[in-house]
Amino acid sequence: MRKAVIALGGNALGNNVEEQQQAIEQVVPTLIDLVDLGYQLIICHGNGPQVGMINLAFTDYFANENLGNEMPFPECVAMSEGYIGYHIQNKLTNELLKRGKEVKASTIITQVLVDETDIAFANPKKPIGKFYNKKEAAFIEKNTNYIMKEDSGRGYRRVIASPLPIDIVEKQVIQNLYDQGEIVIACGGGGIPVIQTDDGYKGVPAVIDKDFAAECLAELVDADVLIILTAVPFAYVNYGEENQKALGNVSLADMKAYQKEGQFSEGSMGPKVEAVMKFVQSNHSKRGIITSFDYLKDALKGEAGTVLESSV
Repeated sequence: MRKAVIALGGNALGNNVEEQQQAIEQVVPTLIDLVDLGYQLIICHGNGPQVGMINLAFTDYFANENLGNEMPFPECVAMSEGYIGYHIQNKLTNELLKRGKEVKASTIITQVLVDETDIAFANPKKPIGKFYNKKEAAFIEKNTNYIMKEDSGRGYRRVIASPLPIDIVEKQVIQNLYDQGEIVIACGGGGIPVIQTDDGYKGVPAVIDKDFAAECLAELVDADVLIILTAVPFAYVNYGEENQKALGNVSLADMKAYQKEGQFSEGSMGPKVEAVMKFVQSNHSKRGIITSFDYLKDALKGEAGTVLESSV
């Protein structure tokens, strides 16, 4: 069996529970098709919009009820892991039953170790929550302790620290389920960021980029391929310009050159490209894929999507 770690974008999961369920229903049959093709799956997912909405909802509630502080961010990440994981697990289970398969799906609420001295804590960049126009963002920034930044031409969003993952606390649990042939949903929203203290692990207010968490997990379980699913079928150079070019099968050397040119936006395609590059560099027999779920099966055959290998 070939091992695949798949990262689903949080922005692709809709703006509410109903939209999220509909989006997952569309993705799940293709994921189970991969099982039919002989792949074992670990699924990671983003939570940028969802964790921001959870935090905002609790902040509003606490303020209205005069309860003081907002909900701590590690707890918000855990909530997003739970309810998004439930939706994915539920839809996967239903599809597996429909096809008469014995495979099971399990969600693991995952803690991910970060370095408390990571420079990200001093320079927040990870966008979360919904989009605002410039005037709304200025008002929010003036009246809260939030930092608002423009996000890839789509509007303004709150940004929060996004440290790099070092290790995954539940890695052995995930590996055991994986070895038993289960589909595992893990590192949701990048996982709950924790630091190591004298008393054990402690949650910190941050959001780990799900692409980097998926890459870390892919290395730990020795996956054959890291697949990052996003809203577009390819990574592009000169994106949005007249000479825009879709990247198909591309070598690691060429991708490094494009990255050095600044071709990939830090708030959008940049982390995806960096994650697949790191994965392929970790073992040159591995592949990294960036594509949309419509193109996924063709991308696995090298016929669509951006497919990164050490050499092509």
